[in-house]
Amino acid sequence: MYFELRGLVARSRLAAGESRRRWAAAKMSDEQLQSAAMEEVQQLVQRKDAMEAQIKAYYDVLEGQKQAGMDEPLVDVEGYPRSDIDVYQVRTARHNIICLQNDHKALMKEIEEALHKLHARDKEKHRQDEARAHQETMEQQSQILLAFAKVDTVSPGSPASMSGLQVGDEIIEFGSVNTQNFQNLQNIAKVVQHSEGKPISITVTRNGQNVHISLTPQQWSGRGLLGCNIVPLRN
Repeated sequence: MYFELRGLVARSRLAAGESRRRWAAAKMSDEQLQSAAMEEVQQLVQRKDAMEAQIKAYYDVLEGQKQAGMDEPLVDVEGYPRSDIDVYQVRTARHNIICLQNDHKALMKEIEEALHKLHARDKEKHRQDEARAHQETMEQQSQILLAFAKVDTVSPGSPASMSGLQVGDEIIEFGSVNTQNFQNLQNIAKVVQHSEGKPISITVTRNGQNVHISLTPQQWSGRGLLGCNIVPLRN
């Protein structure tokens, strides 16, 4: 049983290592996609800034033409082209402003969509990171979800009995002792000796389910501080 247990732990570690490598590769890919999306938004914003600078430059042209603006008439009271301004320049500036404003509107919509996609990707990345972290945690925990000892007797009225510990419970964790560091029952004895009057967190398997128990070693009418007998799961 002992060697089989160690073999299971070793295989579990290899599986967890492979999972971490896959997670790192996926994370790098996600970061590259996120970086590309951010760069796209930045380029769109740069285009917007350049377009707004062009629009301002054309408005400056109109301002320099007797403040012709976008609506001032280009003919005099007699219907002739105004001689105090460059009519062609004003018309060209107005036309370019209208075209650029239409392009600016479309570009702003494009930026809005890109930002929405960026935020959606960021949200999805966060969700995936949490899912991967949870999976990695579960895989790490699976390395120690193998019983290393078993309860074969529990005395009535003892601290073990009062805590809910039962005969047949297989111990996964006993305080700081687990499958990975368990060597012999002396490991458990040390935890008990250093925890008199203080609760010890214990995890056992019972009928295929994990059960968490808080057991406080203390003096009672019987022998020892627990009132139960624990044997290692070895052949």
